[in-house]
Amino acid sequence: MIESRGGRSGPFRAGDRVQLTGPKGRMHTITLEPGRLFHSHKGAIAHDDLIGLPDGSVVTNQTGVEYLALRPLLSDFVMSMPRGAAIVYPKDAAQILAQADVFPGANVVEAGVGSGALALWLLRAIGPTGRLHSFERREEFADVARGNVATFHGADPENWSITLGDLAESLPGQVAEASVDRVVLDMLAPWECVDAVSTALKPGGVLLCYIATVTQLSRVAEAIRATGWYTEPQANETMVRGWHVQGLAVRPDHRMIAHTGFLVTARRLAPGTVLPELKRRPSKTEFSDDDVEAWTPGALGERQVSDKALRKRARAADAAAASSRAAEPDASAADSDAGATDSAGEAG
Repeated sequence: MIESRGGRSGPFRAGDRVQLTGPKGRMHTITLEPGRLFHSHKGAIAHDDLIGLPDGSVVTNQTGVEYLALRPLLSDFVMSMPRGAAIVYPKDAAQILAQADVFPGANVVEAGVGSGALALWLLRAIGPTGRLHSFERREEFADVARGNVATFHGADPENWSITLGDLAESLPGQVAEASVDRVVLDMLAPWECVDAVSTALKPGGVLLCYIATVTQLSRVAEAIRATGWYTEPQANETMVRGWHVQGLAVRPDHRMIAHTGFLVTARRLAPGTVLPELKRRPSKTEFSDDDVEAWTPGALGERQVSDKALRKRARAADAAAASSRAAEPDASAADSDAGATDSAGEAG
């Protein structure tokens, strides 16, 4: 099993990503390579000066400016990595893992891999014994996601696959019926895939949809209810507000991360089970299937990324991944040499 570079600890090694924070709080992320220099308008720092230092050290550049050196958190990485499509932000990723109850060893299906941000969180949650099946319609997005995941892990995870194509058409050929523990749909029209994922989910499994608009929220909830195969859908959104805390000056930050998306969750019922009818107050507004059908993907709209921008971001992700993969054998060789030296010392 390949060691995930994202989970490393201890002294910095060649191939590690290091986040340098300057005196004004500006952050720079570099990949350590022997003999290289990090340059900024305030001077240069030799990578060799960082290799071997403990995580959380302070280094001084050639002009005397101090930088704090730390391995970047996964949340830091996903916010700065190349993007093909919009990412799932850390606040939503945390809620997805919690509300879908993603556990070590889980068999998970993800549709709409985008730039790979959610895939990174899911891979961490399921661990090396789990399996993640990602589906993406656009090859350019898949290329960016592959590069970002390989950059963070230092290699291509053995328990992760990306399938190009429509989930509803491709899923039956990738997973067996009633074999999937969790399904996460991050796409424009998740209601189109409810039937396919229902066949793949185990009884008691969780379906979670991440959507951006109220119209999508209403339509996917009604689609889940209409199957009769799930518990009552639950919907929510997460807002995060930071606080300024300095002595007696304690107040909310002037800015906050508000709406980014809605989460809809439901659990798969056992075959043949009929959910007891819930008592609800009568709706003041009646609607028909025609009203719901009007919320098509075309009507909802989809933010487009230009082909030129996608190619540029894919190249950036591929370059970072190639650098990360190339550094992995050197780091492994260094570890082997260190182990051999220790063994020789014990023998002596």
